[in-house]
Amino acid sequence: MKKIFAFLKKELMLTLSLIAAALALIITPPTKELLSDIDWRTLGTLLMMLCVLEGFKQEKLLSPLVRLAARFKAPVTLSLFLVFGVFFSSMFVTNDVSLIIFVPLTIMIFRGTGLENYILPIITMQNIAAIRGSLLMPFGSPQNLFLYGKFGVSIWHFMLHMSPLCAMSAVLIVIFILFIYRKSTVRTLSVDEELVKKDGSFTVKKGVYYALFLLVIAVIVTRTQYWYIAIAIVVGALLLFDRGIFLKVDYVLLFTFLCFFIFSSSIAANGNIAGFLKTAVAGNEYWWSLGLSQIISNVPSTIVLYPFAENYAGLIYGADTAGLLSIIGSLASVINYRIYVREYPGNGGKFLKVFTLISWAFFIIVVIPGLLLARWRFF
Repeated sequence: MKKIFAFLKKELMLTLSLIAAALALIITPPTKELLSDIDWRTLGTLLMMLCVLEGFKQEKLLSPLVRLAARFKAPVTLSLFLVFGVFFSSMFVTNDVSLIIFVPLTIMIFRGTGLENYILPIITMQNIAAIRGSLLMPFGSPQNLFLYGKFGVSIWHFMLHMSPLCAMSAVLIVIFILFIYRKSTVRTLSVDEELVKKDGSFTVKKGVYYALFLLVIAVIVTRTQYWYIAIAIVVGALLLFDRGIFLKVDYVLLFTFLCFFIFSSSIAANGNIAGFLKTAVAGNEYWWSLGLSQIISNVPSTIVLYPFAENYAGLIYGADTAGLLSIIGSLASVINYRIYVREYPGNGGKFLKVFTLISWAFFIIVVIPGLLLARWRFF
């Protein structure tokens, strides 16, 4: 029992998600429909990406990115490269995937360049970059894709409405990074030679991981309905070529996501809650999206609020800003937290402190422009 409590104390987000799921199931007893309402696609995609990127780490397949980053000899330019790598990649491979790729890379590089004290501020900026960069494109985040499908507008019309917030956020990210390094005495970086050492050998296992990575990206970008076949291919290939990788996958993160999905599905199925939302949401979409996301995260809150919304601009701007308020506001933030505490066990509280301080400062600046822009309706 002591080991269980120690584990739950260490895995803070898992503990919170378990409590949330348990409370939701008490409020709304489970039904057969609950299983179908859970976002199994997202969970399956996350499983594939975690498996493949764990293989990338094991086989050192991110070395080309490390060598490219090592060309930036100043801390500011290196950080800008890593943060805007998340910002732009999140537009195309979703915000959570961009963090899974770049945050471990950032931790690895900063450990090898004497910048370990800056890891938390910079991965927090990467979190912000993922949230604000992904808002530009329909497939940058699950809530964007869901609403884009409902709006019936062209991709250019969608991007036109999202571009002011995206551009403003890019400028702010640069300012924040410059502020973070305002007292830094490090001018030139000394990179650990082990990080940039070339490995010219090519193995079948490396080729398998490259192919599986392309498959996962294709599943994400195309949003194919045959995602479950891709999961079978990934699992089958790894069982054949590298079955030991399954022992290293972060299953705690997967279970945390599952608990949050159970919570949101149970709450949405409650008739009394739905009746209340019918009268409360219309005209206040922006604030409702921001607030509800702090309880069930932005993706499920968007799905819950959409039927009761009139101003869809307020709904999407709120959902794409909610991740700045708390770690629960966006499940991408949960991924970021989980990656960090795996590398630094016991430092979850420190992560939350730095994350909250920087994200709230960013939120205070962008929250009112987002509210004003919500008056510019999509249609």
